[in-house]
Amino acid sequence: MFTGIVQAVGRIGMLKPLESGVRLTVIAGQLDLSDVQIGDSIAINGACMTVVERTDKSFKVDVSAESLDCTSGLDDVGREVNLEKALRPTDRLGGHLVSGHVDGLGNVVKFQPVGESTELVIRAPLALAKYIAAKGSIVVNGVSLTTNRISDVPGGCEFSINLIPHTLAVTALRHLKVGEAVNLEIDLIARYVERMLSFDSQAR
Repeated sequence: MFTGIVQAVGRIGMLKPLESGVRLTVIAGQLDLSDVQIGDSIAINGACMTVVERTDKSFKVDVSAESLDCTSGLDDVGREVNLEKALRPTDRLGGHLVSGHVDGLGNVVKFQPVGESTELVIRAPLALAKYIAAKGSIVVNGVSLTTNRISDVPGGCEFSINLIPHTLAVTALRHLKVGEAVNLEIDLIARYVERMLSFDSQAR
């Protein structure tokens, strides 16, 4: 589990092709790796990955072809990425409970300064639209954020987020561009609500 509070911005350092996927080297930036063991989980732009090797300044993960197909930016050498180590039972939950499983890809339709902040508008696919609510939680590239407004559009929905200067300063979201794909994870509670409602209707 994660919180969606980015601990450091790292960088994709190198890709080594595997039989089905790649071995990814991530330069950890300011992320403290001293307590990271082989087999530990680290979220890279919101995607939970297992550490298979590490040094003091970098770590490696194996990314399957399926994960590459379902995410954005993990195979882009030189790209800055948001990093978060897995949550410990004693950690403060500063964002919201995050699984590190990318539910789908959205696309940036607006990234524009508004006063001191920046408005980010993302179009989400139809499969995720019903889970996104105004003033609800969503994860964008591993960052726990709060939605402001929701508009249903053909093929999905568009939702807006207000990014304060601090969020841009400490995450890789500052590099977003209109048209870019982003990793989205819906709120865990929404999954269980849908399951409970669909189970009740089927039971009748």
